[in-house]
Amino acid sequence: MPELTSPLIIGFIGSFFLVAVLTLTAFVKISVVFMIVRNALGLQQVPSNMILMALALFLSVFISMPVFSASASALAEVTFEATTPEEFLDLWRIGIAPFQQFLLTNIDPVHLEFFVGVSNEIWRGSGLVGTQDDFIIQVPAFMITELTQAFEIGFLLYLPFVAIDLAVTGILMAMGMQMVQPNIISVPFKLLIFVFIDGWSKLVEGLVMTYVG
Repeated sequence: MPELTSPLIIGFIGSFFLVAVLTLTAFVKISVVFMIVRNALGLQQVPSNMILMALALFLSVFISMPVFSASASALAEVTFEATTPEEFLDLWRIGIAPFQQFLLTNIDPVHLEFFVGVSNEIWRGSGLVGTQDDFIIQVPAFMITELTQAFEIGFLLYLPFVAIDLAVTGILMAMGMQMVQPNIISVPFKLLIFVFIDGWSKLVEGLVMTYVG
């Protein structure tokens, strides 16, 4: 069995930590909403995926700073080193506890109950029993909750831009300009309105405030 301090184990832990940051924070919801807004504006690659993902990542860390701080404080109180698998698991439970609280605060109870029921069906006969306290159940329930809320927010954001597209299309048809692509006219109008209402600031504020309390 390799040492827990070997480069292989350290690399695995680092990779898992990166995946955890993307799945245990607001990253899923924020990134999906940003993508939907970009499509609603009629823009293909502006802003680029890299810019949107970077902004979503930093906003996710910003929102979860109290969680990171609580986890770091809990780990700082641990006096032993994780040199054995058992000690490593204990260290994991201590560090992940604040994240579990964050998940439970933001999970839709319906989705949590769904995964508890599904887990007990899938694990039947294995001796495992799924409960709401299981981390492996909380994570997918949280992600499905985030995706659902992201699509709900995206739907509401999409409607005004669809209305602009329909209005421009109707005007062009009434003027006999069927050969003109509506996007040529509607995209500048949508950008103008989005900038005029300070869309990015209001969008970010709305997303961040969904995690208050």
